[in-house]
Formats: sequence, structure tokens, C-alpha cells
Amino acid sequence: MTRRAASGAAVSHGGRAALGRPHRFGPFGCRATRAGYPSVMPVQRFAFRFDPGFRVPLALLGIRPQTCAVLLDDEELVIRFGRWQLRTGRGNVVDVQRSGPYRWWRAVGPHLSLADRGVTFGTGTTAGVCLRFGTPVSGLAPGRWLRHPAATVTVTDPAALLAALRRVPAGHPRRT
Repeated sequence: MTRRAASGAAVSHGGRAALGRPHRFGPFGCRATRAGYPSVMPVQRFAFRFDPGFRVPLALLGIRPQTCAVLLDDEELVIRFGRWQLRTGRGNVVDVQRSGPYRWWRAVGPHLSLADRGVTFGTGTTAGVCLRFGTPVSGLAPGRWLRHPAATVTVTDPAALLAALRRVPAGHPRRT
């Protein structure tokens, strides 16, 4: 079951991900902590914005609205983009910025930046959010040989994702 939060982001409840696959989040949409207690913040789901002209080419890669989302709770950030997935602890996100507009050949689809090894998961050219990580994470290729210091996502509501990422979860020290 999914409901809309005040910010417009979908909040997922239930033992299955909003993408239709089981995941590590518990029965109430909360990620179970190591002690077995649920986290305080429910899972927030941010959908990708699909520009109409790119829907068919992206669908050929398995990138559709049903297979793409940014999932966030107070412990973890998960970016699902078709068959690609980026997963990191929420504390590893050290900076977030609104970005865009983009050139389509640099932003639509899964892209690797040759300048800084950052990854882009793009479905449109209008606007998105750039996330910087303290410790680089894998996302485009399996294994540890290709790690990304940043990721850009083109979600439907960049302002809501920015606000959610800038909010300090309960029990976590404030980043400086």
C-alpha cells in the first residue's frame, strides 16, 4: 500500500517495495535495524520523471516507471533504475544539489561521467538532483572496480528529494 506524503513523495507501506519486489524494508515500510526495531521514518519513494520522447528508447533497456525509483528511509538510500541499483547508507550522502537542465545525450539513460566517474540515472532533461558521497559506491557495474563519488537522478519532484535528504534523521548526528 502506498500513500502520498505532504511533500508529494509516495510513502510505501507493506512488506514489498513500491517497485513490486521484496526488499529489506519491514512490514510497516520501515527498515528493520540490527536490534530488530523498526526505524522511525517510513520509506519515502521518489519517482523518476519520464520525458515523453525518451519513454520508448528507455523501455528497450528495461527502464520504465515501474522499475525506477529513489527509496529513502532514515538509514539507507536506494536508487533503482531498471536493472541497475545503487545502495548506500544515508550518512554516506554528504552533499545534495539541484542540477539541470541537461543535454539529452549526457543525461538520458545510465551514464558514467569520464570527468569524475559519477553516475547519472536520467529519464529527462529538465532538472534533477546531484548527490555526493563521502565513500564512493558501486552502481553501474557489479563488483568494486567501478565506484562512483556522485550520482545524479532526474526525479519528478527534485525539491522534495532535496528536503528529505537534508532532513537529519532522529538519532543521527547533524552533518556539518
